[in-house]
Amino acid sequence: MTLSSATPGFIDGLRTVLPDAAFREAEPRYFEEPRGRWQGRGVVVAPGDVEGVAHVVRACAEAGVPVVPYGGGTGLVGGQVAVDGPVPVILSLERMRAVRGLWPDENVMIVEAGAILQDIHSAADAANRLFPLSIAAKGSARIGGLLGTNAGGVNVLRYGNARDLCLGLEAVLPDGRVWHGLKRLRKDNTGYDLRNLLIGSEGTLGVITAATLKLAPRPAGEGTALMAVAGPRAALDLLALARDHMGEGISAFEIMHRQGLDFLAETLPDIRQPFAVPPEWCVLIDVGLARGLDPAAALEALFAEGFEAGLVSDGMIAQSQAQRHEFWEVREQIPEANRRIGSVSSHDISLPLSAIPDFIARGAGEIARIGDFRVNCFGHLGDGNLHYNVFPMPGRNRADHVAKRDAIKRAVHDLVHEMDGSVSAEHGIGRLKVEDLERYGDPVKLDAMRAIKAALDPAGIMNPGAVLRG
Repeated sequence: MTLSSATPGFIDGLRTVLPDAAFREAEPRYFEEPRGRWQGRGVVVAPGDVEGVAHVVRACAEAGVPVVPYGGGTGLVGGQVAVDGPVPVILSLERMRAVRGLWPDENVMIVEAGAILQDIHSAADAANRLFPLSIAAKGSARIGGLLGTNAGGVNVLRYGNARDLCLGLEAVLPDGRVWHGLKRLRKDNTGYDLRNLLIGSEGTLGVITAATLKLAPRPAGEGTALMAVAGPRAALDLLALARDHMGEGISAFEIMHRQGLDFLAETLPDIRQPFAVPPEWCVLIDVGLARGLDPAAALEALFAEGFEAGLVSDGMIAQSQAQRHEFWEVREQIPEANRRIGSVSSHDISLPLSAIPDFIARGAGEIARIGDFRVNCFGHLGDGNLHYNVFPMPGRNRADHVAKRDAIKRAVHDLVHEMDGSVSAEHGIGRLKVEDLERYGDPVKLDAMRAIKAALDPAGIMNPGAVLRG
């Protein structure tokens, strides 16, 4: 089918079924993405329930109008903006924010796709439970988009990606039918797993409208420490030591380079940095332990053993919730500092843990061969996910290096691929990395993905141009 634009007549047809509240003004936020790489367009429709979503998708399927699902607009690979082709319907889930049910004894809650992550945290907290998925954009990111991209965040080490925190889905398929899969079961071995097919599909196979989420008991004791380490290899050795000490009690293990701390000092000077002199490398460790165990004592023992082994040279353990927040504020504001500096090329990559030190060393050499740049390497060391971002030198800006952006990306991604890593760890493919997926993806996997897309969305209306080339 040849796709068609969402014309005024088509929208008038939707108005006969949907209430006025479902139609949104074309505000810039619907057509922008955080890195400013693309400017989208479209007609924004925001149904208030799954039946409304089904009606919109069914009408789009009949008319051949593209559909771009829209959550909080926080995605970093352009999956939420349509930059070319026929004018699409931007299908926003923002009106579907309800918590449909919460079962503390089962550690389960059901929420609609438009629920903001911070609000989900608050609802779980009110029931003395924890929803572990946490990212810097938690105040605006919506759970439908987080599941659609299989988001990661800081707690993957302990609790897993979004995929691991979801038991069931309700979704509208590309022909407008509703899949009612909101089960609260931990075991349901009844054929193909549509849940895991839709999670991570970035709106190309359907629209997630609600999800059954796994909760966790709140740890009885929590603790946070910052430790200066000798380098990435020492950080990995410290991680292994921490696991020996605390097992699965480690919730997060983040690595930060001095470059990121310098960017914070330059662009966000009001953020208090714990170290008077920023170390070359440091790690942020967050732990949650069972009743009867003392997190501060465990972290002190870890520091002592790490210091004796020459892995750490300095450190501090948070003495209050306020100080824990201060430590985490440093880590969570690094992306904002990066944005203010303006990267030439940013990379969301993952590697086998043991390969990370060699990658960092070799990556610096590859970048130096292209030109004179600053590299800010930081991220989720515990699960092998690095954010490896390349910046201009002081006095210059990214516009000065546009001609070198592709060479930088190719050098970084070629090295990641050579070392058996992934060029997209947690941000997805979107529109930014379609060519990368074609270059580095397994051809058999790509053929299977295209076959699945053709089977579920033969007209190609669902988020055309994202993940797979249209």
